[in-house]
Amino acid sequence: MTLSDRRTQRTWAVDLAPYELAATPVTQTQYELVLGQRPSAAVGGQLPVESMPWLDAVRFCNALSQREGLTSAYRVEGEAAEWEQAADGYRLPTEAEWEHACRAGTTAARYGELDEIAWYRANSDERIHEVQGKLPNAWGLFDMLGNVWEWCWDFYDPEVYGTYRVLRGGGWFDEPWSCRASVRRRTHPTSRLDDLGFRPARSLPS
Repeated sequence: MTLSDRRTQRTWAVDLAPYELAATPVTQTQYELVLGQRPSAAVGGQLPVESMPWLDAVRFCNALSQREGLTSAYRVEGEAAEWEQAADGYRLPTEAEWEHACRAGTTAARYGELDEIAWYRANSDERIHEVQGKLPNAWGLFDMLGNVWEWCWDFYDPEVYGTYRVLRGGGWFDEPWSCRASVRRRTHPTSRLDDLGFRPARSLPS
């Protein structure tokens, strides 16, 4: 998998191991079931959960793993998390996994016509929407573009931005340019944004 960054004009190759990714972003109902909370700015069980910092997304992944009898993927100490890569539990996708899943075998900027696959500024009425309201990609994944940005595991650029983490996918208030498979965005891991959610991944046996 080859990734690129428009800001730095850099490209780099990443090897992917087998993994799976949730079909939708985590909803408010799912988040409340696992962690007993609804941190979101908007209200609705089938809306993507949003307004939670990166570490809360990590904690959700660990709690979901424990709920299903899997080994937690993260060791959390204070505000830091370490990924136990041999674990079979849920985790945040790497940005390479995210882009690979978003593209679903395609090479274009998007896996379909934008209005058919994504909620973005021109069609969202400037609000978040329930998951699965638009067409999925070829692998059955919904809302990979638009609706909410999604937390990834990776640091964005530690030398320049320190602990900032990568976001992918574009959100309900974004212009079409942001809703493309290759677009990278960044924010501080403590950020609580009303257009930022996540979806879990899992490593699979090779």
